[in-house]
Amino acid sequence: MDEKLLSSEVSEKGVWTILSLQGRLDRVTSTEVGEQAEELLASSTKLAVEMTGLEYLSSAGLRIILRLAKKAKAAKKVFAICGAEGFVKEVLEDSNMDMLVTLYQDRNQLE
Repeated sequence: MDEKLLSSEVSEKGVWTILSLQGRLDRVTSTEVGEQAEELLASSTKLAVEMTGLEYLSSAGLRIILRLAKKAKAAKKVFAICGAEGFVKEVLEDSNMDMLVTLYQDRNQLE
């Protein structure tokens, strides 16, 4: 993954696995992020994508989020987004992603 475009870090908070993203989630970076997130979802019961450091979210990024939400629901797992701000939060809300995925203000709200 090109570190200038996107970096990711995995951490745990209680029963949650958290994938923190920084940079841009777009056509160039979405495939690798999608694969990483799907592996994390397969090995955990609750997955959150933390978007505090995300500056840009494209339609390709939205497709990754939608796919994760569908896979989580089918597997009876929990998928959420936390820390979306500014442009990224607007994109999520404008695409009605907040109707499909729980959006938390920050990782401290994950329980």
